[in-house]
Order: sequence, then structure tokens, then C-alpha cells
Amino acid sequence: MKRSAFVGTWRLVSLEMRKPDGQVSYLLGRDAVGYIMYTEDGYMSVAMMSGDRPKFAAGDFRCGTTEEKVAAADTYISYCGRYEIRGDKIIHHIAVSFFPNWVGVEQERLFEFSGGRLSLSTPPFLADGVQQTAHLVWERV
Repeated sequence: MKRSAFVGTWRLVSLEMRKPDGQVSYLLGRDAVGYIMYTEDGYMSVAMMSGDRPKFAAGDFRCGTTEEKVAAADTYISYCGRYEIRGDKIIHHIAVSFFPNWVGVEQERLFEFSGGRLSLSTPPFLADGVQQTAHLVWERV
């Protein structure tokens, strides 16, 4: 697969979490919104959030209450870095991430293109104390 197939901006259509028993959940809700971008020179960036995130009472982004900050953290995912294609996988080399444990990590995604959409799925990873896989569908903007 050539890099040019990925290059551009993609809007999130769906994000499903799947447990080994087949149970499906929606990490950021069914109304999740987000974008993933791939550049020609090998960089990527992704940001996703729940569609109904409550606003902080204060207008200052540094002055939210602890509860507001926890709610904001629980409803947002973001990271960026370089990417490379290896066979049927795209590897995200994370340089910056909201979740600090991902910095310096390679994130592997299986990919598939179909009807103007890009599907990405993860190997199993720990989420809410359970090994799960994420399945994301994106449409080109």
C-alpha cells in the first residue's frame, strides 16, 4: 500500500470497543467526533472526543475543577507523530500524547479501505481493566 492512499484528513464515523466475548461498547459514546490526518512527509495526528463534553464553568482552560478536568480527560484522546506502512498495517510512532504512557511507543493498526472509508483496528490493549480491541471507521473529508 502506498502512503498516498492515507494522505489527507479523515473524519471519525464510528469508534467501537470489542471485548473478547464479542460485547461492543462505545468508549467515547455513539456521538464521538474526531479527525485523523496523514501528511505526505510521514506525519500523523489524531484527536477524538465525546460529542457531548460538558464545558468548564470558568472560561479559563487552566481553572477547571478537579471533577471537570477528570471528565474532560475521560472523554478525549489525542496523539501525533510519524507513521509508516508495513504490509497490511500502519504504525503510528507516537511523539506527543495526551496519555503520557504512549509517548515513545509504536501503535500498530490493521487497515482496510472500502468505499471512500478507512477502517483501522488495534491489537488487544487494556481499557477499563479488560483486554479489548478498538475498531475505528473514518471517511475522507
